[in-house]
Amino acid sequence: MSYYFEKDFQLRYFEMNNFGEASPTTILTLLEETAADHCHSIDYSLYDLKKINIGWVLLSGIIVMDRYPIYKENITIRTWLSTYSSIRGVRENVIYDAAGRIIGRARGLWLFFDIARRRPIHILDEIKQRWSFSEKMSIDHDITSKIIPAANTENTKTFPINRYDVDSYDHVNNIRYLYWLMESMPQDIVDNCYLHSIDGRFVAEAQYGDTLVSFTEQDSDDLSFIHSIKTESNDRVCASARTIWKER
Repeated sequence: MSYYFEKDFQLRYFEMNNFGEASPTTILTLLEETAADHCHSIDYSLYDLKKINIGWVLLSGIIVMDRYPIYKENITIRTWLSTYSSIRGVRENVIYDAAGRIIGRARGLWLFFDIARRRPIHILDEIKQRWSFSEKMSIDHDITSKIIPAANTENTKTFPINRYDVDSYDHVNNIRYLYWLMESMPQDIVDNCYLHSIDGRFVAEAQYGDTLVSFTEQDSDDLSFIHSIKTESNDRVCASARTIWKER
């Protein structure tokens, strides 16, 4: 049995940004779709797990894109598990174009989670036995190191959490956090650059009815930024991230 699972995609019109490229949120969506299908392939789909009040929750991760696929382009996402603990697993991803060239990589730390009790539980032995596994890493990067949240309030946006922001685990989906992060970026960066990498940490849950504030501040150079998303009511940090942008 191969150590990896693959899924093919053709990029669709509604997944494009105004440059005719897949948006960063599209890439994250396709990575999650691939992970979900990997779960389904071993007969432990996310819906099967939800029936017993269990799910996978993303704790941290990094995405690095050398370029973004364009409209109608065919890509392949290869994914595998590189390491386990009793309650967590690291998922690796490599994104290929139709010619087999690598255009992106991603790495994520996932927690096996009791949805009803809102706490970690041990990964089922059958899942470990059925899943393909390799110690090979897609990116040699520590996704557990702490990222200090942004403190500057110059670039901020406020968002109420609506029903469509909440996933089947009754908390905000991580794709929404990326969307809100992008909304607080300086406009000249968004207009003239593309998101090369994002390294993120999910610190606390946010739920329907909360109001969140997205903060962005410049980091060590002109194209590096620090981000945080906090609850407006008590200033609790829900997510923090570091992004690097490159000129188009």
